[in-house]
Amino acid sequence: MASGSQPPGDDAADRSPPFSRKGLQNLAPVDRNQGTYQPNQFPRRQEVLGILRSPSEATLGLEKGFHDQEAAGSEKFENPRQAGPVEIIEAEDQIEGSGHGERVFQIMLHPGNVELSARGLLFSGVEPGGIPIDGGHAGAKLGRGQAVTAGAARQIEHPCPRRNEGRVPGEPRTRAIDGRPNGSVLVRQTQMASLSASLPELTGSRPDLLVVGAGITGAGVARDAAMRGMTVVVVDRGDCAAGTSSRSSRLIHGGLRYLEQYHFGLVFEALAERRVLLKIAPHLVRPLAFAFPNHRTDRVPLWKLGAGLLLYDLLALGGNVGRHRLFGKRGFLRQEPAIRSDGLRGGALYWDAQCDDARLVTATLRSAVAHGARVAPYVAVQELIRGPGGQITGARCADQITGARADLTARAVVNATGPWSDRLRRMEDPEATPILRPTKGVHIVVPRDRIGHRHAITFTSPIDGRVMFIIPARRFSYVGTTDTDVRDVDAPLSTTTEDVHYLLRSVNALFPSAHLAEEDVRSTWAGLRPLIAGEPGAAASSVSREHRILRGPGGMVTVAGGKLTTYRRMAAEVVDTVVRPWSERAWRKHPPTDREPLPGGESPALGLFQDEVVALGQDPATAAHLVELYGSEAVAIARMAHGDRSLAARVHPDHPTLAAEVPFLAQREMVRRLDDVLVRRMDLFFDTADRGAAAAEPVAALLGTALGWSDTRRREEVERYYRLIGSSDAP
Repeated sequence: MASGSQPPGDDAADRSPPFSRKGLQNLAPVDRNQGTYQPNQFPRRQEVLGILRSPSEATLGLEKGFHDQEAAGSEKFENPRQAGPVEIIEAEDQIEGSGHGERVFQIMLHPGNVELSARGLLFSGVEPGGIPIDGGHAGAKLGRGQAVTAGAARQIEHPCPRRNEGRVPGEPRTRAIDGRPNGSVLVRQTQMASLSASLPELTGSRPDLLVVGAGITGAGVARDAAMRGMTVVVVDRGDCAAGTSSRSSRLIHGGLRYLEQYHFGLVFEALAERRVLLKIAPHLVRPLAFAFPNHRTDRVPLWKLGAGLLLYDLLALGGNVGRHRLFGKRGFLRQEPAIRSDGLRGGALYWDAQCDDARLVTATLRSAVAHGARVAPYVAVQELIRGPGGQITGARCADQITGARADLTARAVVNATGPWSDRLRRMEDPEATPILRPTKGVHIVVPRDRIGHRHAITFTSPIDGRVMFIIPARRFSYVGTTDTDVRDVDAPLSTTTEDVHYLLRSVNALFPSAHLAEEDVRSTWAGLRPLIAGEPGAAASSVSREHRILRGPGGMVTVAGGKLTTYRRMAAEVVDTVVRPWSERAWRKHPPTDREPLPGGESPALGLFQDEVVALGQDPATAAHLVELYGSEAVAIARMAHGDRSLAARVHPDHPTLAAEVPFLAQREMVRRLDDVLVRRMDLFFDTADRGAAAAEPVAALLGTALGWSDTRRREEVERYYRLIGSSDAP
């Protein structure tokens, strides 16, 4: 999946016409005996390491600058019961407003007191406790016996103060370099800017790689290449993840239904990647229990469902989130009392993972930036540049906001534009044969209590047998998805009355007391899936989710297809393809993309971060919200709010989002427009009944201050967002 570099329309707010709710009052009933048999429709289906409390919570403190340090990687101690010192070597190069050179200090870890047993998966018997600090470390706040509780480990600061504390030096990054025989861990911390790059800033240099598309695939390619030591530039016509990667079902899963298609390799790979993402981004990828009902009219009998789930667990190779359980009718109704009991044979509970898809993309890009990549959202490719022999050597680009234009050259160009891949391929070769079969997937958002489900629900629609999901998301649930062919990827993508009818009727048939109607639909989103073209006439839902990588006649490397779950492996294959013809072998062959945490994911002990946010004066709902979005960085935001009470205010009366999040996002997450924040960073568009309207003015004021907007620009952004609210779909 990827975000297209050139999604249709210049104004995102105008892309999708308003969804008409007329004609939904009397939904047609579902004949449960007329579900179409679809043989290729089988439903889909941590190792965590908390070594240190994340220093990212500490140094932001009461400052307005972002001087927090993230945790020191996730490498295992050879003997966690005999932990030795941690040496931290911090290098700051070309950072305005900070000290220079490397600084070394040690954190003496008390043997047996390092928290490694989060969720009971690692090093059982090791209890969390104090982290004694070397008394010679001037920056530490010492407690009784020179011990600092695990919750106060954030107080580790620099032994000498920074100059010009109010400045923003850049994005901190920490990673474990190696393990020492005595149990110590060497950590090297560098700081890189995380602001989006402007088009003029990117001219005059020739990076190794120009990635077109800042969706999950492009973000993964950028991170993999940057971690190998390559210079990388990423451009996208819209915001990061705006094209497709923020319009998914928001699941990280093995793909249970692919077992019926005998795609065992795809399921095995996806389950392995699920385990990796749970480890490197525990705040963004969370385990989720699914209930799967089985009725007499379903095409898959209960025994076959149980066999499939057993195989699903086995393919996880011990890395499963939780084992499945099979129930008879009475037992399953105890799990989901509101489900239709007529014809119910039983069901199962199994585990997969839920994710914040847009924030996963942003976190991956931030990790790439921390390794030297440059990211420029709202920069569109207008045409490709050719060098000697017709080879693609760059792209002619235009900033969609400022109108600036420039030529960007690179040693290699990667096409990661998802559903728009064929269009960019035709810029390289006008005769290129299309390789995609794009389909549209629609989701609707309804109040969770109207359905009455306790778990996430996997089921087959009684209308046509298609696999569907009902996924809880705080006070709401989203239902999806449809799967219909799209002929023109540049045409406005919208949710139709037929789409909503189909989804509401399917849910009402499974939950008879729901009685969902058009007034219950709070919002919808429609996304394009870049599926690889299969056999002509095959059902859209049966098309493989595997990916394809090819090199065009001009040398441009295109990656198409694939799944959100397997983006990291796809990215590694793409970079391998790029460097294969290059003579030198200076690049790191296997970068630790599966081990280095994404920003905010340094520790799985999220409850400890929530406790600290509460201790800083926030209520539990706000603390849960901050940790869910920002992980270990939540405490840094809470400290901003604690130090400046104006930033402690909520930006929306019905949502726990704090004003302090806005300047944080402006400095860290490459936002350029108001809807970047309200739709894809804070999710207010989907989490509130008014789609974030009440937050538009206050957030625009804060964002304008952070980004230097004029009053005119601020008003334009607010008006643009109000136009978006009049549409059914997010941009």
